[in-house]
Amino acid sequence: MLEKINTLIEELEQLTAEKKEQVEEYRIRFLSKKGAITALFDDFKSVPNDMKKEMGQRLNELRDLAKNKINDLKEKFEEAETSGDNTLDLTTPPLPYVQVGSRHPLSIVKNEIISIFSKIGFTISEGREIEDDWHNFTALNTPENHPARDMQDTFYVSLNPEMVLRTQTSSVQVHIMEKQTPPIRTISPGRVYRNEAISARAHCQFHQVEGLYIDEKVSFADLKQTLLYFAREMFGEDTKIRLRPSYFPFTEPSAEMDISCTICKGAGCNVCKYTGWVEILGCGMVDPQVLENCKIDSTKFKGFAFGMGIERITMLKYQMKDLRLFFENDVRVLKQFTAAEK
Repeated sequence: MLEKINTLIEELEQLTAEKKEQVEEYRIRFLSKKGAITALFDDFKSVPNDMKKEMGQRLNELRDLAKNKINDLKEKFEEAETSGDNTLDLTTPPLPYVQVGSRHPLSIVKNEIISIFSKIGFTISEGREIEDDWHNFTALNTPENHPARDMQDTFYVSLNPEMVLRTQTSSVQVHIMEKQTPPIRTISPGRVYRNEAISARAHCQFHQVEGLYIDEKVSFADLKQTLLYFAREMFGEDTKIRLRPSYFPFTEPSAEMDISCTICKGAGCNVCKYTGWVEILGCGMVDPQVLENCKIDSTKFKGFAFGMGIERITMLKYQMKDLRLFFENDVRVLKQFTAAEK
């Protein structure tokens, strides 16, 4: 038996293979249930007791040698396969038709707006795009037959006068005020819809970010400083703002906010119509009736609100003159924003 073991050891030490299939043949020949080494272990039972220790050690050495030899041969063939022309090299440049994508310019600007307001404690709130009349109009001080409803041409859902495609993300803020006790500090980004003719400066769908801050002793000065901070973070430290009296049904007093033109730096150009100023948002102090509609004590709490169109901010930031470009998925336009992602 010892002679058989030594013979198999010598054979294994000289074992080579030219094909992968030979390795499997070696495994069957030596290590399978009917293999030569398995047969020797069966014969081990008849070995005299005084020789079992030596014989057992040699058998174990033989088995380990067979396993290691077969594994080594198997690994050599696997390495040869992976080192061929089909090897996946992660450092290889992509094929010419594989292009790097980018975020949409509206997403880039929306994320930047969210980041700016998040730094001063505003949370993000989002809501449904199909809204009921109460949250879209009535709670915001625009009851049925109110003339302010004419300011927004509305899409109604299935001719149901109670359900509309939201015309503003202020509806999200109504849900927040109904559920949350002040202080409230939130912005509501999202898509809105109005039945308007599509042109270079208008579309039937667009995107807004509206902000709301409600607490005790909130003043118009707080609103002005918040918007000045935003304008300088978005358009640069030299940006100036001005507030002009305006009207919105859910704020009183109300204002439109302009910034110094980012293109001509206030000198006057066709973008700012040679005034040096460009309107970017509307704002004001939350009307006490809106607070009462949402079960908030208007004698204790005050608040301010503001709303801006993301398309308008994007057009100013990247000096784009046609709003329709945002919805046409023209790859030539979108590729320009690969380096602008944040």
